[in-house]
Amino acid sequence: MAQKRLRLGVNIDHVATVRNARGGAYPDPIRAAKLAEEAGADGITAHLREDRRHITDADIDGLVAALSVPLNFEMAATEEMQAIALRHKPHAVCIVPEKREERTTEGGLEVAREENKLAHFIAPLRDVGCRVSIFIAADRKQIEAAHRIGAEVIELHTGAYCDAHAEGDFETRDRELASLREMSAFADSLGLEVHAGHGLTYDCVQPIAAFPEVRELNIGHFLIGEAIFRGMTPAIAEMRRLMDEAR
Repeated sequence: MAQKRLRLGVNIDHVATVRNARGGAYPDPIRAAKLAEEAGADGITAHLREDRRHITDADIDGLVAALSVPLNFEMAATEEMQAIALRHKPHAVCIVPEKREERTTEGGLEVAREENKLAHFIAPLRDVGCRVSIFIAADRKQIEAAHRIGAEVIELHTGAYCDAHAEGDFETRDRELASLREMSAFADSLGLEVHAGHGLTYDCVQPIAAFPEVRELNIGHFLIGEAIFRGMTPAIAEMRRLMDEAR
């Protein structure tokens, strides 16, 4: 049986990082999102952080108004972010851990320890029609907890796998890959939709893209960086080609 087409979500956070470095209006992340959409992205991801270090509230307003493809709204589990999501009602909401001092998301959400709190947090989001995703490590306990609280989707954190690949630590890379493969199948067996992302590049995307249970990859920093050299459309087209080839 042929595998289902793997979706590509493009995260445009770091277009906003470049813009904010000068404090002006350029480059515009909404323009980047539209270019990504035209280049074949199946969705756009944007993380509105509590400190607004890249994406701003105005960016979310603009993305909601401009996009034809789904918006995946990444956010911490705070009352402020919940209120913003309930106002905009994006297609998807991905709950991620967030620490002000981190450069980027460092790991998966601790669901098992906060199960009751998170169950109550996501219920209103589901009630208004948002698909709720939980960004977690490839860990059975966390996947089971995500299932119990009513999440429809999990996104597996691929950062440790990607880092080990980049560092040439192939023993760790292969161990991380095996865990991601096993937990993708386990989550799928529970009825969860499986996504994956964080740190994926041309060099390491295909083994993840080959997992039959994975339905979507969310990739941002690498594609925005590669777009500096290739342009947005060719950068996304090459990632799309590699994903399709792996499938």
